[in-house]
Amino acid sequence: MDGGRPMQAVLLGPGVKDRKVLSFKRDALKEKDTVSGLIRSIVATSSPAQRSAFHVLDLAKVVDLFRAWCSALPGVRPYYAVKCNPEQALVGALAALGAGFDCASRAEIEAVLALGVQPRSIVYANPCKPEPHLEYAAEVGVNLTTYDSAEEVAKIKRCHPNCELLLRLKGPDGGKAKVDLGIKYGALADEVVPLLRAAQRAGLNVAGVSFHVGTGASCIDVYRGAIESARAAFDAANALGMPPMRILDIGGGFTAGATFDEATAVINDALAQYFGDLPCLEVIGEPGRYFAEKAFTLAARVIGKRTRGEGREYWIDDGIYGSLNCILMDYYVPRPRPLATPRPGEKTHTSTVFGPTCDSLDTVVTGYQLPEMSVGDWLIFDDMGAYTTAAGSKFNGFDTSDIKIYVAYSS
Repeated sequence: MDGGRPMQAVLLGPGVKDRKVLSFKRDALKEKDTVSGLIRSIVATSSPAQRSAFHVLDLAKVVDLFRAWCSALPGVRPYYAVKCNPEQALVGALAALGAGFDCASRAEIEAVLALGVQPRSIVYANPCKPEPHLEYAAEVGVNLTTYDSAEEVAKIKRCHPNCELLLRLKGPDGGKAKVDLGIKYGALADEVVPLLRAAQRAGLNVAGVSFHVGTGASCIDVYRGAIESARAAFDAANALGMPPMRILDIGGGFTAGATFDEATAVINDALAQYFGDLPCLEVIGEPGRYFAEKAFTLAARVIGKRTRGEGREYWIDDGIYGSLNCILMDYYVPRPRPLATPRPGEKTHTSTVFGPTCDSLDTVVTGYQLPEMSVGDWLIFDDMGAYTTAAGSKFNGFDTSDIKIYVAYSS
């Protein structure tokens, strides 16, 4: 992935080639300032005028993150978790770069296939699937799915008997994850052999094992324990006389930055320790926020203001029921900044920022220092790509899907 070739592939790729793509110069030392410059340009020059909240997707960040993934986890193909952000330009960019896709529903499978992705590049990574969705997967040739119960084996046998399986294991305790998916999914250690036997009796092939240690795990050694447990499951299948497993899915929950580098060091070491004798092993991952979070920036417009003594209250046109639902649902810590460049020594006020709906729960920040702002000004929210627009609603008539997404790339 040298020079401009990956970006050229992205710009010509599905979901992108038919979109208007803006370009701008990025200063690595002043990255937020350069994104703000692009947003100012959009506000100043859009026709018709841009008078409501919008997102900017920087495709160059996606390319950079893909390159970093391949460098840190060589040989581990990323299967992007579509649920994190199904924006077609993002999904199409990742397809052009060579990613596979983790889909959890018929709609997600349909969206990915519509971009020309081959069914073999999709894993139906939902351990509990509605029967009609499973039947659709059979129709279109998505032939790899996860399971963690005997009841799911029976369902797959009925609805998609040619499907191969990944046994989903519960991640080890102690990872201190912000979102612990083990509460809902994953086989316990004493359930592994019975679940392998259930698949064996049903005549379904278990192609491998998957796990997910949760989102934002602060104790990264949890990956070592998960990979050790995965190897134990491989050995158990071999002892049962099952066909050799060939796939290890290390899940998602990754965040770009220092914690990713620390986690991948543990993962690579554990893969060498526990799977070094299996050279034909196919290792995949299911990153979502790793690719989406930092690639998107939100610009929200101030639509109301109230002055109470020295305090200031502002209303913006996105909020808790819109793409900023991530504050409640995904532990996002909002740090809005004005689009206008602050003047040296400019006074700030203790401020509250509300979303647009009539619910008092729709509060974005309180006790937050902001300079004096006016109706029509803009607030910028960085790192707004993960579990934002994907989980928004239409509450009170404010439809998250109406928030425009500008596609751009920085150089």
